[in-house]
Amino acid sequence: MTYIAGRAGYDFVSLRPIYMGLPNEPNFDLAANPQLLRQTRAALASTGVRVHDIELARIGDGIDPKKWLPPLTVGAELGARHVISSIWTEDRVFAAEVFEQLCDMAKPLGLTINLEFVTFASVKTLSAALDVLKASKRTNCGVLVDMLHFQRSRVQIAELANVPRQWFNFVHLCDAPAAIPTTTEELTRQAREERLYPGEGGIDVAGILRRIPNVPCSIEAPHLARVKEQGFAEHATRCLEAAKKFVAAHPATA
Repeated sequence: MTYIAGRAGYDFVSLRPIYMGLPNEPNFDLAANPQLLRQTRAALASTGVRVHDIELARIGDGIDPKKWLPPLTVGAELGARHVISSIWTEDRVFAAEVFEQLCDMAKPLGLTINLEFVTFASVKTLSAALDVLKASKRTNCGVLVDMLHFQRSRVQIAELANVPRQWFNFVHLCDAPAAIPTTTEELTRQAREERLYPGEGGIDVAGILRRIPNVPCSIEAPHLARVKEQGFAEHATRCLEAAKKFVAAHPATA
């Protein structure tokens, strides 16, 4: 991933060293794999690519946030400054407690915790995410706006005015068809397997970006068919080219 990012011209990579044990999920737990950690350090050093954020601190029923300390520590050592989190439990009291503990663990490491509202998770709207952040009263928290989830959770662009500017640390950049799927299965499939380049779909990406401070854009554009056809390296290159072309065509979003 890092070598591909370097060749394609990316500034950063976003790594996934928090292993969740989900079906078909590769295990990139760098804290438990010294050889992979050495290889990652070597890749970063030789390419000049930096680590921007790590994921995913997935808050679900019964999770013990202390298990995240080793990957958080490794992420910080590699230069990451941000962590992605999302909430997948209906127990809002428990979720709030875990989120606060996560923020407290991350703060000495110089990490912010960025709550992503996910259309098919428990916290699925911007307003719900802001409620968690406000209640936490933590200074190292933020909200992560993903273009696809923003549109498919039917968030209104005007709602971005309610977000304190310091809570924006980065965004997930992509596009998708304007038609919102009617089933959770299809929402999930498109989010994980078929995102589009910015400007290729029906999301008002430019309108969203204009209301967010000038923060890094992290391209979140998995597309299994394109990867199968083009290969990972070519897909990564085309994602970056499309993003740069989109920003150039919408200078107010840069």
